[in-house]
Amino acid sequence: MNKSIHIKLITPEKILFEGDVVSVSVPTTSGVITVLPEHVPLVSSISSGELMLKREGEDMYFAIFSGVIDVRPQSQVTILADRSERAEDIDVKRAEEAVTRAKKVLEEKVHESDVDFARFEAMIEKELNRVKVGSKWGK
Repeated sequence: MNKSIHIKLITPEKILFEGDVVSVSVPTTSGVITVLPEHVPLVSSISSGELMLKREGEDMYFAIFSGVIDVRPQSQVTILADRSERAEDIDVKRAEEAVTRAKKVLEEKVHESDVDFARFEAMIEKELNRVKVGSKWGK
């Protein structure tokens, strides 16, 4: 039995992480799932939240914002994320300021289109996720 999972965490900008881990916990649209070695094949949508990669003696945390997880046979996992960043790289103060700015703009544009409203709601959700993960697991 294989005791590790080979994972690639890919964003449009770069491969954020590639290596072997013991487990992967990821927020999906159906809830948080944990992938262990020899997991059954699976494809699922990812929702905003906290991604955890567990290595021998080390846990790595990431804020993740939508995407897809693809679990293949022989413990191969690929995560294609619209955006993701390591917890220790998150500037929590900057993220909090971005939430405040987005909420202010949203309040000022109360009668604007639904598209603008949805865009600002998504921005607030993304920044709140960054604040949560960065505050909990960052430096």
